[in-house]
Amino acid sequence: MSLPSETLPSSRQPLLVTTSDRVDAPLAQRARSAAEAVGVPYVERHHKLPLKKLLTDMADALIVFESTAVSLVDAEGTLRFSPGLAHLRVKQLDAGVMEDQLVRVAGLREGERVLDCTLGLGADAQVAARLVGPGGSVIGLEKSPALYLLVRHGLQGLERHPAACPVSAVYADAAEFLRTLPDGAFDVVLFDPMFERERKSSAAFEALRRHADYSPLTRETVDEARRVARRVVVLKGSRYSKDFKKLGITPEPARPNATVLWARLPGSGNPVHPGEDGTP
Repeated sequence: MSLPSETLPSSRQPLLVTTSDRVDAPLAQRARSAAEAVGVPYVERHHKLPLKKLLTDMADALIVFESTAVSLVDAEGTLRFSPGLAHLRVKQLDAGVMEDQLVRVAGLREGERVLDCTLGLGADAQVAARLVGPGGSVIGLEKSPALYLLVRHGLQGLERHPAACPVSAVYADAAEFLRTLPDGAFDVVLFDPMFERERKSSAAFEALRRHADYSPLTRETVDEARRVARRVVVLKGSRYSKDFKKLGITPEPARPNATVLWARLPGSGNPVHPGEDGTP
């Protein structure tokens, strides 16, 4: 849905896609296509249409495409996509420091296939891509259109690490997506649902919290994940959350002061044959 500035939405929208006011035809087409992919309006931009007016009059949030970046803008501020802490975690791996929790809990190996069911800002997916290497694959699912657009197009603007596979972002509900897959389609399935209890965090995480999907993780979805995972399902949660208890899952032992807990469940042990996985 493409809307020139003369025909702006008549009703307020949860999300609009637009560009910086320094727009050219390729950038406008990229933004327009991104909006169409998730079914939200695209609004043409010029210097007389400031972002503040769009937020005040027309939308709760904006995805703004620039020539070399993409940002999520709302009334609370602007989040420009960046690798964030994933960059530091990958640097540690490059230095041979194998203390990342995805190493300890998931035991990711070169060549494995990983499905991240809660992509968020893409930190765990980027680390997983480095661990499985160019011969592996990482697919990240994101249900929030704002976060999906920010991360998918943000990742496309990054220079890929030579020892990592690309991260493929998919706009999808994890519960529905898992049901379409055969047994053992992935080696590892990851979950990092939103914490029940809010706590002080970075500006980036606060933006994530404002735009994330809060659908609770169900036992049915976890069972589907175990069917799809050949080797292991890994879950992350807050020490202060009741999520693990509700799901009947016992987390891994952790330090007394740890605020994040991890859990692992065995997968199906049934890999699919090459060419029969049904994944994108």
